[in-house]
Amino acid sequence: MNTRKQKGEQIAKTCQIERKGFEKWLVPSQSGKGIYTVSRAGEGFKCSCPDFEVRQQPCKHVYAVEIKVLRWFDNQGNETMITIKKTYTQDWPAYDKSQKEEKIRFMELFKDLAESVEEPTYSFGRPKTPIRDMLFASGLKVYTQFSLRRFMSDLSIAKEKGFVAHNPSFTAVGQFMQKESLTPILIRLVQLSALPLKSIEKDFAIDSSGFRTTRFNQYCKETHRTKQEHEWIKCHIMCGVKTNIITAVEVGTENHSADNPQFIPLVNATHSNGFEIQEVSADKAYVSRNNMEAVHQVGGMPYIPFKSNSTQKGLGSTTWRKMFYYFKFYNEEFMNHYHKRSNVETTFFMIKAKFNDVLKSKSRTAQINEMLLKVLCHNIVVVIQSINELGIKPTM
Repeated sequence: MNTRKQKGEQIAKTCQIERKGFEKWLVPSQSGKGIYTVSRAGEGFKCSCPDFEVRQQPCKHVYAVEIKVLRWFDNQGNETMITIKKTYTQDWPAYDKSQKEEKIRFMELFKDLAESVEEPTYSFGRPKTPIRDMLFASGLKVYTQFSLRRFMSDLSIAKEKGFVAHNPSFTAVGQFMQKESLTPILIRLVQLSALPLKSIEKDFAIDSSGFRTTRFNQYCKETHRTKQEHEWIKCHIMCGVKTNIITAVEVGTENHSADNPQFIPLVNATHSNGFEIQEVSADKAYVSRNNMEAVHQVGGMPYIPFKSNSTQKGLGSTTWRKMFYYFKFYNEEFMNHYHKRSNVETTFFMIKAKFNDVLKSKSRTAQINEMLLKVLCHNIVVVIQSINELGIKPTM
């Protein structure tokens, strides 16, 4: 226990902490020369004392309130644990505005992204529909979650509003999504779509999740006691923990492949895209010396919990040793950083809830491209929300 926590214990036991309103507490100074106000700030607390204003980290008054809120002491000093429900504020006017104008804003932003793609030069043959129009149509199809035929009316409206110059047929859109050349373009567009939040996101989380396809795996007869199951594709992402923007993505690895090899490419892609990396959190599946050194090399701190059989031996990695001792001797502080990782679970839930957890395409390449389009659509929606909540301007 550090000094501030010890003093917080003393304040909680010996001083009268007065509650004001729903989420404010008045904490007397130990010197008896003043009173400080502690209030909720997201998942934690903030204080009006000079110590908190300078460090922006929990002070003794914050620790005292945390103890008082979670524990109660009677006159004899007996302790009783108290369970409280955390509350999270929601900017409802910004949320309502984002939802009401989301579709039109989505088409505007997707059109801007598509215009960054270079058109190939055709020297002969019949002119083809521009790639930008095909990209826009593919993205709108995934966003609406309609079938290729049913979303054609939305595409006609987009043409009337000037978002596309040509209306491709539904068969052309389906064929376009099966092109392998589309995959690197979509990966780059995902990175571009995250840039408006570059100044906000400093802490990141990494994880993977599976998305079910409509195809079934090979199965034997009932005598072999095997059952028919859907094939699925694994998606690896690195996302910011504040806005849930996805800064790097890897799609299409084998279903049961290890997550660990995807860690360094995701970190390097985010760093190369211009993001300042201060923290990276991930679960035990990613714990390795190489991964920790990769985060350290880009200027960040890796918060990856160690396994029960992990040792302090760095084997050339000083970052491994430092984080091992931090994990062992300051576990509570370490876990406070690590638990930011839960935001990557939220990110996957956002994608699956809004754009479905099923990939409707049939071929493997089209499934990968559809998955990347889901990620791209998610990023655009996050940017729209950030425009209204944080005043972000979507310039890249």
